[in-house]
Amino acid sequence: MQKKLLLLGLLNLAFVFGGHAQKVNEQDSLTIRNIYDMALLNGKSYDWLDHLSNKIGGRLSGSLEAEMAVQYTKEELDKLGLDKVWLQPVMVPKWTRGFPEHAYIETAPGLSKQVNICALGGSVATSPLGLKAEVIEVQGLEDLKEYGREQIEGKIVFYNRPMQANLINTFEAYGGCVDQRYAGAMEAAKYGAVGIVVRSMNLRQDDLPHTGSMSYGDMPASKRIPACAISTNDADYLSRSLGLKPDLQFYFKQNCKVYPDVQSYNVIGEITGNVYPDKYMIVGGHLDSWDLGDGSHDDGAGCVQSMEVLRLFKKINYKPRHSIRVVLFMNEENGLRGGRKYAEEAKLKQEEHLFALESDAGGFTPRGFSFDTDTANFAQIESWRSLFKPYLIHYFELGGSGADIGPLKDGNVVLAGLRPDSQRYFDHHHAANDTFDAVNRRELELGGATMASLVYLFDKYGTKSSMQSVKN
Repeated sequence: MQKKLLLLGLLNLAFVFGGHAQKVNEQDSLTIRNIYDMALLNGKSYDWLDHLSNKIGGRLSGSLEAEMAVQYTKEELDKLGLDKVWLQPVMVPKWTRGFPEHAYIETAPGLSKQVNICALGGSVATSPLGLKAEVIEVQGLEDLKEYGREQIEGKIVFYNRPMQANLINTFEAYGGCVDQRYAGAMEAAKYGAVGIVVRSMNLRQDDLPHTGSMSYGDMPASKRIPACAISTNDADYLSRSLGLKPDLQFYFKQNCKVYPDVQSYNVIGEITGNVYPDKYMIVGGHLDSWDLGDGSHDDGAGCVQSMEVLRLFKKINYKPRHSIRVVLFMNEENGLRGGRKYAEEAKLKQEEHLFALESDAGGFTPRGFSFDTDTANFAQIESWRSLFKPYLIHYFELGGSGADIGPLKDGNVVLAGLRPDSQRYFDHHHAANDTFDAVNRRELELGGATMASLVYLFDKYGTKSSMQSVKN
């Protein structure tokens, strides 16, 4: 009899707690539905992006456009009625492209074909007359040692390893060849090269060169060589031409210049938590962009989606338990100064960060998130899968997060990155066609709502290390 009573008691408890869990889940579903409705019916992110892209344009660190973006986004955050909005000073590099670059392939005296190039960010200029030399084609940094100084000295090194097209994850394909862009000049100069040309990081065949950051390391200024990217169509043409005439000449001229560092700002807005005001969760993107396009996908989209998260919380009258911040980081593209500054200040002020989410993969249809965290927190994240299913969000994987929030990593904070569909991202990445017309309003708004939903769940349930304090 006692066993029967015990069994009945356990069943009753299971029913009570099961019913409670169901109600909690239903409440979460309703809140998330409300977030998506508000974003899709009354979204603001697309209008913000329109202004950033079409009224301001490319926002290279240290430029007038970057400072205009700082002032504009601060003003827009002020309008949201947040508890705090402020600018966080940060010193950033200043590099300018100068007059448009010019290049051609010369197969015989007087016989040449113009090709499409752009200087890599941080590169030195050529001489005022330009640079002309023979070319040696390689498939990556590892080939330099094989050819050696004897074959490389006095030549332009042409890095022609393409992104691997059969990789479904295009960021993996990008990671497989971006080292030749970043370190190509530094390494080629060690063998006496006079310049480098890098195949654009692009899966599509087109005539658009794609810029991006490069580094000389600690190389003396006198040893630095100019570096440019060439479009994929012209890279193929150059490679074919070298096959027919190995001693052809390549000419390019670029006028870029490096200046002393200048002051800029991270833009920060906060809704102060009503239970744990001294525990922080952040959402953000980087406000700077390259100068060839207007930076709509990289990363205007991430900035306006992050602003939208806090706007949505205000609109649905959600009062977060923890303090929620939006951080628009400056200088991700060519220095990561903004992300490092934010983490440095957080550490100095002994601010406890529990969760950070970054959107820096374009404004395409959201698929889910990647997380840099432990298995305990990831198990909690996986328990939320069903809440995202109605919105076709299905990708929840352990992996990277975002460059700007990476400096916050301390073994406790959960880091996450929004993962949109990436198949078209590198068609636009760092190129002149990264423009507002390439962004679909509905896809952008879905991304903002998806981010807000994840932030809501983390705010409500906390991270694994903070769950006990949340329950109390």
